[in-house]
Amino acid sequence: MGRSEAGKTSLAQVLRGEELHYVKTQYTNADDDMIDSPGEYAESKVFSTGLACFSFEADVVAIVQAADEPFNLFGSSIQGSILRPLIGVITKTDSPYANVPMIRQWMINSGCERIFEVNNITREGAEELLAYLKEDLPRISLEEAKFRQRYGIKEWEDVPTELQKNDR
Repeated sequence: MGRSEAGKTSLAQVLRGEELHYVKTQYTNADDDMIDSPGEYAESKVFSTGLACFSFEADVVAIVQAADEPFNLFGSSIQGSILRPLIGVITKTDSPYANVPMIRQWMINSGCERIFEVNNITREGAEELLAYLKEDLPRISLEEAKFRQRYGIKEWEDVPTELQKNDR
């Protein structure tokens, strides 16, 4: 998810190995392995709830922000409404107006666990992102999920040592 013209659809094309071609995303496109939403969903309070709903169908949620973004759409509370690993993808790193450290800080503030820099034109950084996305996420039982929920531990986080001793 990200604002209009952040490079979300181009990133999807890069990750699929397609040639880049401009497409204005008019509606949420969901295929076997990716959900591409219009930037207007992130830009409007009315539609932003839809992003949270779409996130329930995802294994990982990515905030996509161009390196030359003029403002940040995502606050520090975004991780609370997304029950999936949250990553950041910085695009347009070659822009003459790029401010990668600022965008990176915005993503850290939003709760991104990993941040990737991907140039959609040269495809630099795409392999690292693809490798991350191909990693298997942990599978847990219902009992384990209940235990983690009781202590506020996300399914992909390690259980603290002091809690490992507790009877699950």
